[in-house]
Amino acid sequence: MRMLTSCGNNLSVTSEGLLMAIKKLNDGRYEVDLRPHGTKGVRFRRLFNRKSEAVAFERYTLAKAENNELSLSGSSKKNLSDLIDIWWLYYGQNANNGAIEKRHLIKTMRHLNNPTIDRLTKRTIMEHRGKRLALGITAKTINRDMYRLSGMFSTLIKIEEYTGDNPLHGLEPLSEKHVAMTYLTTPEIDLLLKSLNKEERKVAVLCLSTGARWGEAVGLEVQQVLKGRVNFLKTKNGEQRVVPISDDVEKEIRGQKQAGKLFKVDYKKFCDTVHTVKPDLPKGQATHVLRHTFASHFMMNGGI
Repeated sequence: MRMLTSCGNNLSVTSEGLLMAIKKLNDGRYEVDLRPHGTKGVRFRRLFNRKSEAVAFERYTLAKAENNELSLSGSSKKNLSDLIDIWWLYYGQNANNGAIEKRHLIKTMRHLNNPTIDRLTKRTIMEHRGKRLALGITAKTINRDMYRLSGMFSTLIKIEEYTGDNPLHGLEPLSEKHVAMTYLTTPEIDLLLKSLNKEERKVAVLCLSTGARWGEAVGLEVQQVLKGRVNFLKTKNGEQRVVPISDDVEKEIRGQKQAGKLFKVDYKKFCDTVHTVKPDLPKGQATHVLRHTFASHFMMNGGI
C-alpha cells in the first residue's frame, strides 16, 4: 500500500481500493472518513474541531495500515504505548493539561515496561505498585499515576476505541499516610527570595501573592496579567479564576515583556533551592509550600 493524502472534501478511491476523505461540515467541524483496507475493510469515521487534528488522525491511521498495525479483532495484543498514542490523538491533545497527562502516562508505561494489554492485569498492577513503594515512592504519587491510567482506559472505552475491560476497575487505591502541611515563615520567605534567580523569584512572588498552584503560575502568558489582576485559565478544575494583585507585584512579574510566556524556570533547580532554605520540608511539597504559605499567612493576618 502506498502512503497517500486525502483530496479535501471529495472521496478519494485509490488503485489499491483505499477510500479516504476529509470533509468540512456545516457546523465548522471536520469529518474524516477512511477505509484503509478498501471497501471491504474497517471504516474509520471521526469528527474533529480543527482540520489539523483531522489530518493528524488521517496520517496516523494510514501509517498504521501501512505497517499492518490496525487491529481488526480487538486491542489485547497492542502495547500500552499504542493506546496512549490513540488516547492522545482522539482526546488528550485537546484536553486541559493533556500534554502533562500524556507525559505522566508515558512515565507509567515505561515503569511497567510497556506491556501488551493482555498482560496488564490487576496482579501486574499490584506488583508494579509494590515495587514503586519499595523504591520510596509515596502512595499518593502512585495512586495519582493509577488514576490517570484508569482514566485513559475509561476514555478509550467511552469513545469506542477500546473494547476490553478497564484493567484497573475495582482495584482499591493504596492507603495514603497523612502528611502535615507546612509553610514558610517570614524570615524563610525573605531568604528564599534572595536565593532565587530573577525568573525564579518572579514565580515565587506570584505564588506567594495569589496562592497559585505551580502549574497555574508557570503556564501564564503576559496578557493574563493586566490592570492589577491575574487571570488564571489553566486551573485544576478547568474554570477561569481572577485574582487581584498589587501594582508592585504586577510590575515585578511582568517586567518589560509584551507577549508570550511570563516565566522560564527550571523546576528541579527551583525545588532544590526551596529545600536548601527549608531542609525539613516534607517530600513533594517544594512548590506547594508556596500556596500553603499564602493561605497560612492570610489566616494569620485575620483573613485580609
